[in-house]
Amino acid sequence: MTYNEPWSKRHKKVTGGLPYSLSNSFAEPISNEELISLSLQRGDQDIVDQFHKHSLEYTPNGGSLDLLEEIAKLYGAKITAENIIVFAGGQVGLQTAALALLDQNSHSIVFTPGYQSVLKAPDHAGSTLTEVPLYPENNWQIDPQKVADAMQENTKYMAINEPYNPAGTLMKPEAQQQLKEIAEKNDIYVMSDEIYRLLEHDQKDRLPAMADLYHKGISCGGLSKPWGGCGITIGWLAFQDLSIKQKIIDIQYFGTACPSRASEIQAIMALRASDIIIEKNIKIIKHNVALLDDFVEKYSNFFEWVRPNAGAIAFMKFKGPMNSDELGEILAKSGISIKPAYVFADDSDYFEDYFRIGYGEKIMPRALQALIDFVEEHREQWAVKMNEGCK
Repeated sequence: MTYNEPWSKRHKKVTGGLPYSLSNSFAEPISNEELISLSLQRGDQDIVDQFHKHSLEYTPNGGSLDLLEEIAKLYGAKITAENIIVFAGGQVGLQTAALALLDQNSHSIVFTPGYQSVLKAPDHAGSTLTEVPLYPENNWQIDPQKVADAMQENTKYMAINEPYNPAGTLMKPEAQQQLKEIAEKNDIYVMSDEIYRLLEHDQKDRLPAMADLYHKGISCGGLSKPWGGCGITIGWLAFQDLSIKQKIIDIQYFGTACPSRASEIQAIMALRASDIIIEKNIKIIKHNVALLDDFVEKYSNFFEWVRPNAGAIAFMKFKGPMNSDELGEILAKSGISIKPAYVFADDSDYFEDYFRIGYGEKIMPRALQALIDFVEEHREQWAVKMNEGCK
């Protein structure tokens, strides 16, 4: 195991508290008042009473049965309450599973650029890593042949993230099926971070959950993105293979073993209102993507992207006379935050011109207008430098 400093550490120091955030990665945040109101609208007085009157005793390790049953409804018939473990956030689930299933004698396959907790969780468990790069020229798609080529005798684990953070893209169904076949052939676990699942811009693009698709598949989900429930702090793992359940719970015992009952009840409220909450958030996302379409078209001399089709994020390329790190620094001085390439890779040289932009919130157009004003102020200067060949 190697020590991994959080890639976003410097970014947070630079952008903390700025008035115009294009850094956020979640859908429109929901309030507890809204959760209670939605519960009462559907006649669910009992869950509201539970919230106001619940005991503060420990909850069961891995989550209470009523929450496990609600989460299981997101999956197919093979996933029941018994096949779910709840954590204090999805990120904790990623780490815990890696620690339970991997060791220094194992090898894992991950994909870069990406969310650090997905990429580095196997490393934290002592596993050796092969990082398979993804490229915009291939629409950030995983190449199954490169995955097959990366397999070793001791490969035990592959960690994917679909829909994909930072680009907001989604793999093709045939690619997912090929990955499943490679995993089956090599008898490995596939950890699928599906935190943006259910936020596909077109529902027809939705992929099967890995926990439904593959007997050694593990799906990681949480309330933070589709439901805008970051502060609920509830995530989970879903899996068919019950032989791994106790291993994961044993590791969880040494962390936050028992989620807050208040958080569990809020999660139940949100899950029972999924149709309303997610429909609202998809409308916001589609509206904001259309604004970004106009932005990219108008300023195509300076910006380009692989247009996202899922989630609330995109990985945009800045073609102007500086890399995304430098761009992030000067934007921050004008009160605007983005997430530069270094937040998504150990070695971001190939992707140094890219930055992640979030568009899941109602207030995003205000931040986008601040960015437009900034571009208008600097476009002539950038054009001169680009003509001079400066970078």
